[in-house]
Amino acid sequence: MSDPTPVIDDLREESEELDALVAELSPEEWRLATPAPGWTIAHQIAHLHWTDRATLVAVTDEDGFKGLIEQALAAPDRYVDDGAEEGARQAPAALLAAWREDRAALDKALRTAAPGARFPWYGPPMATASMATARLMETWAHGLDVADAIGVVRPPTDRLRHVARIGVRARDFAYAARGLTPPAGQFRVELTGPGGDLWTYGPEDAAQRVTGPALDFCLLATQRAHRTDLALTAEGPDADRWLDIAQAFAGPPGAGREPKAPNGEPR
Repeated sequence: MSDPTPVIDDLREESEELDALVAELSPEEWRLATPAPGWTIAHQIAHLHWTDRATLVAVTDEDGFKGLIEQALAAPDRYVDDGAEEGARQAPAALLAAWREDRAALDKALRTAAPGARFPWYGPPMATASMATARLMETWAHGLDVADAIGVVRPPTDRLRHVARIGVRARDFAYAARGLTPPAGQFRVELTGPGGDLWTYGPEDAAQRVTGPALDFCLLATQRAHRTDLALTAEGPDADRWLDIAQAFAGPPGAGREPKAPNGEPR
């Protein structure tokens, strides 16, 4: 992706939609439980703020980011949860203001980054567009958790194209994160976007295929829904295995979500 501006624009729009969702919540509503065990709405926004701030450091202060890496290595099992817990202890108004300030600074830093720049991260170094895509993916996924907590359905948008793309590109990482060897051949992935257009990835003549709604693939890759609750189809044993382990995010595999019971509630 040569010009990162479109995904940076979409990241800002995704963030603003989530901001509007939480801005009018009462302090009591900020303490509502979300589908992530132990995480309230405050934890979700605190996590996004924490990660936006880490991204800002990575983009603007490489030496400073080394310190964040050291903190992560010192407490790999608690680092993310500790960050969310610390932020969630703030008053909601203060947390929201801090998130707004740092994501505005990150927006500016991404837009003014040197062409071709690559920045350190908790995995491999990332280009500007990849940084923005990762932030959009997380903002969308954690925004879903917030929406679930307050009983709101957020319609899918074409911004999911970025989430789908990072989910496809992270195929081999999903295998490696579980100590598995990725398949040698590429897969064909055909996803139907919210507007009905087809998003395609990989060789058209690939033997292994994944097809279905783009929304469902994004829910799977961000582990916001169990595979059995999604309308995704795999052709080939390797593609089928991938749908069991897909993840679009860096770090160790998550626990994922439980399949829903016939009444639509988690089992």
